[in-house]
Order: sequence, then structure tokens, then C-alpha cells
Amino acid sequence: MMRKSEDSGLPVLAIDLGGTKIASAIISKKGRVIAREQCPTLADEGPQPVVNRILSAIEHLLGLEGVAPSGLHSISIAAAGAVDFEKGIVTASPNLPGWNNIPLRDIVREKYSVGIFLINDASAAALGEHRFGAGRGVKNLIYLTVSTGIGGGIIVDDRLYTGVCGTAGEIGHTTVDINGSRCNCGNIGCLETLASGTAVAGEAIRRIKSGEGSSLAGMVGGRIEDITAETVGVAAREGDRLALEVISRAAGFLGVGMVNLVNIFNPEMIIVGGGMAQMGDLLLEPARQVVKERAFLLPARAVRIVPARLGDSAGVLGAAVFAREQDRRGETG
Repeated sequence: MMRKSEDSGLPVLAIDLGGTKIASAIISKKGRVIAREQCPTLADEGPQPVVNRILSAIEHLLGLEGVAPSGLHSISIAAAGAVDFEKGIVTASPNLPGWNNIPLRDIVREKYSVGIFLINDASAAALGEHRFGAGRGVKNLIYLTVSTGIGGGIIVDDRLYTGVCGTAGEIGHTTVDINGSRCNCGNIGCLETLASGTAVAGEAIRRIKSGEGSSLAGMVGGRIEDITAETVGVAAREGDRLALEVISRAAGFLGVGMVNLVNIFNPEMIIVGGGMAQMGDLLLEPARQVVKERAFLLPARAVRIVPARLGDSAGVLGAAVFAREQDRRGETG
């Protein structure tokens, strides 16, 4: 056990570890981002190089601001994947190859004599949006991050719901198509295989390779494999038929996932964040329509489906909130 923070006004150094990038930030008690840095995850290199980049990010940010570790409330890490936050272990992560039972909290704890906390990245983003973003004042909400993969966080009665093992909210790995493609998690037909940014890029590439015409090929200089979800979004806004159809397809599946959430949880709000959310109503409006058509009438009328407000800051802000809340409960990492 690390010492409980003597001054709860000290800032939290928060890390948001995703499949694509590692964001680090120093966050004040009131949620102000004092400093922020970002570097690529390079997840395909495996766990140890990524851990080294996390530690380097911490060192760089502390040096940049001239802050000693003793000047921190804690270090809080939001990590992509299934997290046992009580034990501080990343148990599995579909978008971080090789991350199976990695004791990330203890690894960081060996170097820094402050409280160390670990939480799932989407759960952290849910806390951030609930406390500082689109969900302020909303008691019951679900946050969906739609990016490289799909994650989720659940707020019930103003508190993060984590489940028995701390892994609640893995909405991207709910089964939508029992005869679908195999997911990185090992299952078949997960929502993530149909509605994530990776799925959007993959569907566009598949259709172009099969001979369909699209401005996307010219946008990437003929290098079809370089097409990303962002490229598809740009082409769709310019009216490209294939891009519009690909996004509409993904939005439909996302809507199906939301129908399940609406019928099970009856939330007041579903907040959609992540890179795909930047497509705005191109993505959200078809999803809203599916909810309207397929969910039970009463909860469908009650829910608001809205874009996130905090952008890339949701994860680090939520990680800081989590650290302070755990500390107040005497659960210092």
C-alpha cells in the first residue's frame, strides 16, 4: 500500500493508454489540464516497449513542468482492455497485442512512491464526460467510445458501475452477428468488428478491392491499404457514395448495439466519443433512427444520444477523477 495523499489538492498525472496513442496529462483538482503530451503507442511492438513509453511519458511530463513525483496526488492510468482495477492488472486487451495479465500498476509503482491507480480507458472517459462534459448533471448514462475498437463505461446513480471483476462496460464485445467475422478478442461477430473505425476502414478497402469505384482510392494515391476511418469520413462529407454507404452500415450496427443498451439499462443519455464520433450526424443520426425503430418505446423516447464534448481529454480527466474517488474511499493504490 502506498501512502494516502496528504494533500488532496495536489495534481494527478494521468495516462490514457490506447491502441493507437498514449496521452499523458497533469490534471488539477478542479479538472484543469495543466500540461498534456502525446506519443504513438506502437502496440505491435509488444507490452515491454509500450510500458517503456508509458514510463518515458511520465518522466517527460514531470520534467516539462518541473514537478517532482512527491508533488503529485497520484498517477492514474486508463488502459484499453479488460482491467482488474483492484489488483492493478490489464488482464486482456484486444487492441494491445500480448497484453495478458500485465501487472501495470505494480510496474509503475516500482518507480514512483505515490498512489498508482489503474482503470479501463472507456470507463475513465465515462467518468470524465459525466463530471466535466456532455453528461454533467445526468445520473444515469452510458459512454461509448468508437475508435480503433469500441469500448464503454456505465454510470448508474452518479457512480461508475464496474461489475464484480471490474470489467463491466465491454460493449464492443457484445455479440451482434453470430455468423460474423472473428474479433481480436477471439469471439465472433462482436460489435467492434462491425462498427469500429477499424471495421469502417476494412469494409471500404474490401469493397474497393472488389472493383467498386470511389474517390477514396485517389485520396490515398492508390495505396488502398492506407485508407482509414478518417479518410472514409472525409470522402463521405464530400458525397462519395461508397463512403456514405460504409458509414451508414456501421452506424446501423452501432444503433443495434445501442438498442440493447437502451432496453437493458434504460439510460437517460448515451454519449458517443472516440475518433468516429467526429463524423457527427453522419454516424449518429442513422444510429438514433435504429434505436427509434427497434428499442422499446418508453426508454427509446427517454434516451438522448449525443456526441462527447471532451474529445481526447475525456480519458485523462476521468482517470484523475477515478484516482481521487478511490483515495477518498481509502483504496489508495
